[in-house]
Amino acid sequence: MDQAPPLPLRILDGIVSDRGSRYAAAGGPATSRAEVDALLAELRRNKRFAKATHNSWGAILDGVPVKGDDGEAGAGAIILAELQAAGRPDTLLVVTRWYGGKQLGGDRFRHVRTAARAWLEGEAAR
Repeated sequence: MDQAPPLPLRILDGIVSDRGSRYAAAGGPATSRAEVDALLAELRRNKRFAKATHNSWGAILDGVPVKGDDGEAGAGAIILAELQAAGRPDTLLVVTRWYGGKQLGGDRFRHVRTAARAWLEGEAAR
């Protein structure tokens, strides 16, 4: 059986660094939960992202918002809000955090938003 070609995944690294924590964003087109799962699996094949503390994500599939916080409570909702504000249905957006050893408090939500916006702005410029 032939293998399907890899799905398009664009990674934007080094977006935010704060008190040792680092953030990146990645994503690509996804129109179904199966495509979301395939893109997440592709991202995690990258050893660096597989070892990340959090790979939080959001997508709007056929008008239905879906998300995963991956232990970073509330991050998926922020990502969904950014996708909705940008008018980007059928797109998976993942914000990755590598924990740096110090609590960030509410700043972590600002960093998730910054990373999501940076990725979306980069997509708009393409």
